[in-house]
Amino acid sequence: MRDEMPQPDWPDLAGRLNGRRHVLPVRVYFEDTDAGGIVYHASYIRWFERGRSDFLRLLGLHHTAMMAAGPEGEGMIFVVRRITVDYLKPARLDDVLEIITEPGQTGVSSLTLVQEAVRAGTTICRAEVVCVLISGKGKPLRLKSALPPALAAFFDAAQG
Repeated sequence: MRDEMPQPDWPDLAGRLNGRRHVLPVRVYFEDTDAGGIVYHASYIRWFERGRSDFLRLLGLHHTAMMAAGPEGEGMIFVVRRITVDYLKPARLDDVLEIITEPGQTGVSSLTLVQEAVRAGTTICRAEVVCVLISGKGKPLRLKSALPPALAAFFDAAQG
């Protein structure tokens, strides 16, 4: 178990926060495409997951620390409850995309994130992801009591 999160050798590896949004650059590699060189639909799901993880990481919420913390020391983690994806335009091999993540609505134990894959200023794929905060035993946790106050306030401000 680590006592402290390691400092990254590449400060921009997790993307960057720009106001209330997170931006993660992604290059389309051969492994991300189908036989025709067009991005395979599931690749967007992986990139969106990375965007959500790095968004939380830059806000100071690390998955490893969450799994070790939580009420009664049983850990906690965000799980995807629902994801709705709109594929608008194709991306191709060697394209450089920006994965944009922004907070949406919060519920008692859920957080909705709006995500986009953008190429040269044009949105090519959009998703709305509902994540639920659960304990290590699978019980939903209240966001306001489980998250640090500053982080809970960050997500609350997205609704105002």
